[in-house]
Amino acid sequence: MAQGLRIAVGGIALEASTFCPHRTTLEEFRVVRGGDLLGRYDWWRRDWAADVEWIPVVHAYATPGGPALPEAYDALESELLAGLDGTLDGVFLDLHGALSVVGREDVEGALARRVRDRVGGSTVVSASMDLHGNVSRELVEAVDLVTCYRMAPHEDEWESRERAARNLVLRLRDGGRPLKAWVQVPVLLPGERTSTRDEPARSIYARVPEVEALDGVLDAAVWVGYVWADEPRCRAAVVVTGDDPEVLRTEAERLARSYWDARGAFELAAPAGTFEEVLDVAVDSAARPFLLSDSGDNPTAGGAGDSTVTLHALLADDRLAARGLDVVLSNVADPVAAGACADAGVGAEVVLDLGGHVDTTAPPVAFRGTVTAVDHSVGVRAVVRSGPVSVVVTQRRAPLHREAEFQALDLDLRAADVVVVKIGYLEPDLFALAADWRLALTPGGVDQDPLRLGHRNLGCPVFPFDPDPPAPDLTPVLIP
Repeated sequence: MAQGLRIAVGGIALEASTFCPHRTTLEEFRVVRGGDLLGRYDWWRRDWAADVEWIPVVHAYATPGGPALPEAYDALESELLAGLDGTLDGVFLDLHGALSVVGREDVEGALARRVRDRVGGSTVVSASMDLHGNVSRELVEAVDLVTCYRMAPHEDEWESRERAARNLVLRLRDGGRPLKAWVQVPVLLPGERTSTRDEPARSIYARVPEVEALDGVLDAAVWVGYVWADEPRCRAAVVVTGDDPEVLRTEAERLARSYWDARGAFELAAPAGTFEEVLDVAVDSAARPFLLSDSGDNPTAGGAGDSTVTLHALLADDRLAARGLDVVLSNVADPVAAGACADAGVGAEVVLDLGGHVDTTAPPVAFRGTVTAVDHSVGVRAVVRSGPVSVVVTQRRAPLHREAEFQALDLDLRAADVVVVKIGYLEPDLFALAADWRLALTPGGVDQDPLRLGHRNLGCPVFPFDPDPPAPDLTPVLIP
């Protein structure tokens, strides 16, 4: 059995909408190295990790948004590749799968190939990915092991990363490269239609660990794909990894077939409508707090985060003040406005040219209000209130999904009547807090109606862009 394994750790992760006008700069990546990189993970004391030397290279992550600028990506890729060589036993790649760079396609596939070229054929490479990533043939041929999350919302993301690292170590110790049965499924749906809380995704993903437990199987994974990028790799995919070729092919095809057969049954994670329609429901409901999801500008999926579509609608609705409702909107990313709030201070009246500078679906709002809170713990975050509406304004593009983040701004969501958040399906904290909720089908870079976006580069008939595509060949490709 191999001892003293040397495994490099690194990756570049960004979920990027090619329909979002934002561009991700190098400064927007959170880059960690050395002990800070190893500190991302907690598996070092596990029995299976004994006698492994983990070598931190670099990991960079940016809040989802628009494609990365080429110079930003190239600087990160160069640093990652420079830390790798042919003396390594293994490489653990912490990726997303929906990284886009301006002017390029299949960035993760190209990165995996460059990693392979750098370390050579004898080093075992394992990748962990988001289930909303994409798995091209180039990517799956370049790595030896690849897996993804099994839950959406992603309550198992760290568990999935550990599984990818553990499989890498165990395979290095046991010897022998695994086989991979890979098949793409020509279905491309938003995450809000494929939440594993709901059917049919719940049953499809429940089958994944059952496949993994079969003799001859090391891992099984199902990817939804990323609908807000226009590339040929964007579609659902299945990879089953192990040593028994017949079992791998059979189970990969079964999982792919179950996804294809269910394509018309995927539904949105909550009742939905235009923002005006769901706001009507919230205003008239007795359920409090009532949450509304501004899904088209969701920065966790790739939205710009500064759309003013919902803010315009709230400020124009006389019912909110007439009924004495307390409304919270989170959040509008606007560094100039956030800075003005911080400079003015709590209690000051400010006039802001708020939002609508990146996502121009709606114009900026001439917003006059009173600053009620300022927090400097994560850039500048401020709250400005005008009448019944409190707006969270942030210096950085970042979602607020945890109750504690609002409490830090003196906002009690449980006492609010209506809370508008820029998200798709609600993350666990907000889901538990909401007495009821609706999904607002707002326009933006991550529009929940992908047919409005204008895909042109998917390469073949893909559901639902082709509502009646021909039956696909779902025979898996066996890749050594």
